[in-house]
Amino acid sequence: MSDTKRAKPGRVRRWIGHRLASFSRPPENKEQLIQLLRDLRRRSLLDSDALSMIEGVLQVSELQVRDIMIPRAHMTVIDRDDPIDVFLPVVIESAHSRFPVIGHDRGEVVGLLLAKDLLVYSSAAGRKQFKMGDVLRAAAFVPESKRLNVLLKDFRTSRNHMAIVVDEFGAAAGLVTIEDVLEQIVGEIEDEYDFDEDAPILKLGDRNFTAKAHTTIEEFNEYFGTDFSDREYDTLSGLVTSALGHLPKRGETVELRQFRFKVQRADSRRIHLLNIRLLPEKPVAEQ
Repeated sequence: MSDTKRAKPGRVRRWIGHRLASFSRPPENKEQLIQLLRDLRRRSLLDSDALSMIEGVLQVSELQVRDIMIPRAHMTVIDRDDPIDVFLPVVIESAHSRFPVIGHDRGEVVGLLLAKDLLVYSSAAGRKQFKMGDVLRAAAFVPESKRLNVLLKDFRTSRNHMAIVVDEFGAAAGLVTIEDVLEQIVGEIEDEYDFDEDAPILKLGDRNFTAKAHTTIEEFNEYFGTDFSDREYDTLSGLVTSALGHLPKRGETVELRQFRFKVQRADSRRIHLLNIRLLPEKPVAEQ
């Protein structure tokens, strides 16, 4: 490049000085800080992923446990008095790694059961030796009002991955996991049970499926041979949200035709993953 086309150092320094001057006045509140960060993004000084995570961190400091917990009614629990043959199918079908163990009702959580602790009881002979007291682990309890940033510190210190959320009377109101908190910052976290982006719907059993929430209605119709309309919404997320009338929380369910949709993974902004259960056909009532 010739000297006539090369930018002069003095001009470059003045340009940089002008840009830096725009940031010389610090933001006075969180809204101004976010606007500053978004301005950095528009100037390509901050990428979209970094901006999203910073906004997530700021949001976590404002959210409470009650904002992201799985409500008690939607928890997958194990009854303390049930034999292993009764609850083992629930453990296998849900594919969770930790399960609250309840006493007389869902409000009384007496501990946690880890799926990996059941491996030694996989044989018929092993199941006969099963005693809940041998595998029951202590549960961590947190109030509904706890801030997420404080909860995250507690998780890191105690190395717990799940906590039971209790109401003002000490009864279980729901549960929350460390993954739930982290997803508020970094978005959806995929694990070994997630499937390829090219396969929006995964068959888990004869009547049980998992689907990405952004699966289009057209893809869903093609997979199941249905005719759901895509005029009002394009994706399963829109379909489920419309049916419930609000942004669903994890664990909420809705039945549409012969399908039961359960929100398997979601954050405070959107749905990520859905469990789909194909319901048995209802007999036609006699006239």
